[in-house]
Amino acid sequence: MAALPSTPGPGRSRLGDARLAGEERERIERLFARAYAAAGRPKGMAVLARHESEGRLHCDLVVYFSPAAAAVAREVDATPCEQPSPGDLSVPAGDERALVAVSSAGDA
Repeated sequence: MAALPSTPGPGRSRLGDARLAGEERERIERLFARAYAAAGRPKGMAVLARHESEGRLHCDLVVYFSPAAAAVAREVDATPCEQPSPGDLSVPAGDERALVAVSSAGDA
């Protein structure tokens, strides 16, 4: 079964220590908000976020971009990635259905 076009996958940005990442997260959310409005608020366009520790003492804030948000991902120099696992993802900006799509794909 082919992945849904609205599921995350084109990129992610590791913003560093979650306690210090607020300014960069806000910048990404502003860029996304402009792109989302200009695109007509399409289904599946979203920025997803999660705190990831990878065994370290402090968590990094990592944001993922749905394929529909690829232009924003490029603008912030996001690195290509596979679709993230759905655990602990939130949707700080965009279409909440992107999270449902990730969760559904994770069950497949």
